[in-house]
Parts: sequence; C-alpha cells; structure tokens
Amino acid sequence: MSFENNDKAAGYWRENLRLVLSLLAIWAAVSFGCGILLVDVLNEFTFMGFKLGFWFAQQGAMYVFVALIFVYVAKANTLDKKYNVQED
Repeated sequence: MSFENNDKAAGYWRENLRLVLSLLAIWAAVSFGCGILLVDVLNEFTFMGFKLGFWFAQQGAMYVFVALIFVYVAKANTLDKKYNVQED
C-alpha cells in the first residue's frame, strides 16, 4: 500500500479506525446489550421457537459479527478506492 503523501495516509487510517470502532460498537451493543443487559425484555418475544434474548446470546451475536465482517470488507474496499490504494 503506497500513499501519495503523509496527509492522505493519515486521513485513510483515521477513516479506517473510525469504521472499525463503529463496527465494534455495534457488535458490542448486540452481543452485550441484547445477550446480557436486555435479555429479560427480549425474552418476552420468541424467534424460531426460542426466547429472543436466549437466541441473541447463543446465535444472534455471531450472525451479526459475520454480517459486520462483510460490511467492513465492502466499506474498506470503498475507502481503498477513495484513497487510490486498492488492490489491482
């Protein structure tokens, strides 16, 4: 990866870090919030025959994490093109 100048490199890594931290915040909110903090509220509902809070703790957080990986790949590729450091 080769940047045109140091300002572009700093901008790229600033945007990349912001992206990573926002995706980690979403993952933490889903896994910790829905799987632990809000479990009693979510257990009032069922999803595929399971209480929703239980489902988030056991399955939902993993599905969200995998989905966030795909979101990161798409956003990172867009960011790479913006700063002209994409793979050929």
